[in-house]
Amino acid sequence: MNTTGKLLIVLALTTTIVGVVILKHRNAEDSQADTSEHTQPEQNQIVENTSKEDLSQRKENEGKALPRLVDLGAGKCIPCKMMAPILAELKQEYQDQLVVDVYDVEENRDYLDEYNVRVIPTQIFYDGSGQELFRHEGFMAKGDILAKWKELGIFFE
Repeated sequence: MNTTGKLLIVLALTTTIVGVVILKHRNAEDSQADTSEHTQPEQNQIVENTSKEDLSQRKENEGKALPRLVDLGAGKCIPCKMMAPILAELKQEYQDQLVVDVYDVEENRDYLDEYNVRVIPTQIFYDGSGQELFRHEGFMAKGDILAKWKELGIFFE
């Protein structure tokens, strides 16, 4: 690997670390703010990217034990922005077989603690019973996500 490649990797890692430090700092500031206006999210709270169509699909899938992919990121995060179309494709293509939830930790910092997020984006793979199977930090390509599900023994048509 040449010097430019190494420099780009160091720059990307540094940017990610700075982003995490900023999020943690903001989270600490929010904790010190007046908590009387702050409400905890409900366990079954609808996520930020859920549309009426998603709600309709979710009702159809209720009672089915579908695997779930949770992505935690932020709107200003470049790798998170890169993940957005991938997650949208997965949500559309596998809507009867997989639940895809996207949470913005800038808009709701409670997700940082709830999901024990250290770096964004973070993808968490759950089986149909809600047990965490795998966790990945950073960008993850669509092919890698699908390959991980296969590795975990979950196959999609």
